[in-house]
Amino acid sequence: MVLANVYNNVAFDYDPYIWRIGWRSELRAGAGFESKQSYGSGFFHMKIKLPDRNTAGVVTAFYLTSKGNNHDELDFEFLGNVEGKPYTLQTNVFVNGQGNREQRITLWFDPTADYHLYGILWNEHQIVFRVDDVPIRVFKNNRNIGVDYPSQPMKIEGSLWDGESWATDGGKTKTDWSYAPFKAQFQGFSINGCPITNDKSLIPQQCYSSSYWWNGQRYWNLDHHQQRKYENVRKTYMHYDYCTDRSRYPIPPPECLHP
Repeated sequence: MVLANVYNNVAFDYDPYIWRIGWRSELRAGAGFESKQSYGSGFFHMKIKLPDRNTAGVVTAFYLTSKGNNHDELDFEFLGNVEGKPYTLQTNVFVNGQGNREQRITLWFDPTADYHLYGILWNEHQIVFRVDDVPIRVFKNNRNIGVDYPSQPMKIEGSLWDGESWATDGGKTKTDWSYAPFKAQFQGFSINGCPITNDKSLIPQQCYSSSYWWNGQRYWNLDHHQQRKYENVRKTYMHYDYCTDRSRYPIPPPECLHP
């Protein structure tokens, strides 16, 4: 199911239940793994336990991505912090190589104390980022108003890497390497996806078939219960949304006007 990309300055080990990534030196590199298979839609999730103690500048990531300069990508990025301060969870959506759609929340639990479930539901109608089955972000298919939507097969990846230049306090707080190695643990992989068996650049229509449960009409929108949870996250835990950043976007991007 997975391949491991390992560098000289990292430790990477696994058993049938847990994958552990350890990053142990100041060399500017990282470690990660990716699925052998690409997918064109689906529901993808895993349990993650983040590095503890002082993790300023360290980024742990779980994401879907295609390859190439004009790639599509759906990101969970956990931005480390100094000991005693909370992690920030940043999500981002890239389409045809264009990102800059960051949203950031503070989690309502300590993600270093235990495993929590992080998932992405992706179909032709919407993309939903979930934490412990709570929707934290929704990106709708708004092609009808000229907003691009992911259309390329993507692989599932996990990684641990150096984000010292930007991840903590905008790069002002640097990594304290005396706390290395930084270790992230991944568990409980679950992939329900439409596999792409050939080297295709675009998703075949079959991946939007109603024979796949995640394409069913009940997954085209959040239900009432999910919507309430989602609105609570935005109200209580979100502290940055590109849609409301007028210094970057004096005119809000069109998808922000049609959430």
